[in-house]
Amino acid sequence: MASPQPGILLPVPPRARYLTFSLQPGLNPRGTLRKLAALADGNHLVAGFGESLVLALGRRIEGLRAFPSGTGAGFDIPSKQSALWIWARGEDRGELFHRSRLVERTLAPAFRLERALDAFRHDRSRDLTGYEDGTENPKGRKARKAALVADPGLAGSSFVAVQQWEHQFERFEAMTPGQRDAAFGRRRSSNEEIAGAPASAHVKRTAQESFDPEAFVVRRSMPWAEAMRAGLVFVSFGSSLDKFEAQLRRMAGLEDGITDALFKFTRPVSGAYFWCLALRRGRLDLAPLGL
Repeated sequence: MASPQPGILLPVPPRARYLTFSLQPGLNPRGTLRKLAALADGNHLVAGFGESLVLALGRRIEGLRAFPSGTGAGFDIPSKQSALWIWARGEDRGELFHRSRLVERTLAPAFRLERALDAFRHDRSRDLTGYEDGTENPKGRKARKAALVADPGLAGSSFVAVQQWEHQFERFEAMTPGQRDAAFGRRRSSNEEIAGAPASAHVKRTAQESFDPEAFVVRRSMPWAEAMRAGLVFVSFGSSLDKFEAQLRRMAGLEDGITDALFKFTRPVSGAYFWCLALRRGRLDLAPLGL
């Protein structure tokens, strides 16, 4: 019986590493993917396949597509799609480094490592701005319904949207505490939602129950930092990519002309979609891909 990769529904770990890979031209990835299926347990290593990889295998997964680029008032939303995404989860940074090396060796020579990005849990799952992340995440059965694909042929699998956001802390720190709370629509001190928050507040832009159909997803975002640059790796698991896309369009003001206030101090620098396979007997279930 198929089951989801456990990391999708578990809380975020103390530390993580995101790996993205491209498919080397002219190489058959089938044997390599069978090795990955045995290595990725869905807990310490969550794996997601991009559309280009699925197409290279001569298959299609209904609902999987490339991340759409977009433009808003004074900002761009980039698309940087990859063939394969790995979310390495753990507690020790050194352990994650060596696990990453094992993944890279396992995938060579069919895949080339494009990017490795370290992330971490901060102050009880807060963003580096100090605001709690994922407050509106559904729980229990509602989380499974929100995150997992309903199609019986893809049971246990999930779609994931991944964006790296880079914060501009000088702009954030120039705002008053009241302006910051208004931008998020929550009080930083108590995480209480502000009833009279402006329409541009992030909680108003992304209220999952306000969409038709409702756009509930399971967020598993984590902060990142490299030298003096930092921000958030936004990770959103859903039964459909349509739900994330509806939220992003409203954030960008494409629905009603009102831009999410978060764009005042943060920008996405990447964006990609992946399909996270189900597990069967503790291994990635490659059957939908004919493997």
